[in-house]
Amino acid sequence: MPSAISIRNLCKTYRPKSGGEKIALKNINLEIPQGSFFGLLGPNGAGKSTIINILAGLVNKSAGQVEVMGYDLEKHTRQAKTSIGIVPQELLLDPFFTVREALEFHAGYYGVKKKDRRTDEIIKKLHLQDKSATSSRRLSGGMRRRLLIGKALVHNPPVLILDEPTAGVDIELRKQLWEYVRELNSRGTTIVLTTHYLEEADELCDRIAIINNGEIVACDTKQKLLDGIQNKTVLISLFDIPEKLPMKLLEYNYRILEGNKIEIQYNPNKTGIVSIMDDIKSMGLNITDIVTNEAKLEEIFLQLTKSAA
Repeated sequence: MPSAISIRNLCKTYRPKSGGEKIALKNINLEIPQGSFFGLLGPNGAGKSTIINILAGLVNKSAGQVEVMGYDLEKHTRQAKTSIGIVPQELLLDPFFTVREALEFHAGYYGVKKKDRRTDEIIKKLHLQDKSATSSRRLSGGMRRRLLIGKALVHNPPVLILDEPTAGVDIELRKQLWEYVRELNSRGTTIVLTTHYLEEADELCDRIAIINNGEIVACDTKQKLLDGIQNKTVLISLFDIPEKLPMKLLEYNYRILEGNKIEIQYNPNKTGIVSIMDDIKSMGLNITDIVTNEAKLEEIFLQLTKSAA
C-alpha cells in the first residue's frame, strides 16, 4: 500500500540561545499508509508536536527526508503542504472573521475556485449552521475547534492531521466530530491523530505508532500491538473457596476477592486461559463464572513508555 506520509531518518535538535542542545527526534522512520486511520501517541514532550510542526513547515528538520503523498517536503514544498490539512492544538483564529468568512478566505489562500468551494458542506457537517455569521471571537471553545477543523478541510486534502482535536471538548461535540472524521476516512482521507485520550485511539485507529523520548518504540496495526500485551487478567468465580488453598495455585500471581472470587494475572505468551482453567479444575475447585479482561491500548502504551523511559 502506498504511503500518505513517509518519514525516513528524521532528526531534530534544538539549540537554544542559552547554550547546549536538546534532541527532540532521533532517527525517526515512519510509514503512514494511504487511507489509514493512524494514531501517533506518546507522553508529553515525546516528539509528536515536533513531527507535526515539521510537516506543517513551522519547524526545520535537522536531518532526514519527509514525503507527503509522494512529494518531498523540501523539493516540492507547495505540493506537499497542500496535500495536508492540519488542525493544531491551539485555538488560533482571526477574531474579526465570521465562520463563513474564515472558511471562504482560507479556501482562497489555497487557490480553491469559488465554484469548487465546500463552505456550505463543511458548515453543515460540523454543525455550525447557526454560527455561520458569528465572529470567531464570540464562539465557544468547542465551536472554535469545529471551525479549525473546517479550515483544515477547505482545500479537500488527502491527509488530515488532528493534533489533540477533542481536548477540552464536550461529549456531544466529540461524538459529532468523530462521526464526520470517520466519514472522511471512509471516503479515502488519511487521518493522523494525536491524542491523550487513549480510548479514542483504541476505538478509531487501525494503525498506531508510539513515540517516547524522540524515538519510535512501537509501530504496527492496533491488533498486533494488543496481541503483544504481556499481562492479562482473568476473574474466576468459585462455588466456594476452601480455607486451605491448593499448593498449585501458588504457581500463579493471584489474589482472593470478596464473593468467592479469585483474580489471576498471567502472561498469554506463556500460559493460555485453557491451561489455567484445567489447573483450577484439577485442584477440585468448582467454577461458576469466568470473566476475562480484554487487552487495552492503555496497557501497551504504559508498558512501552515506561520501559523506554
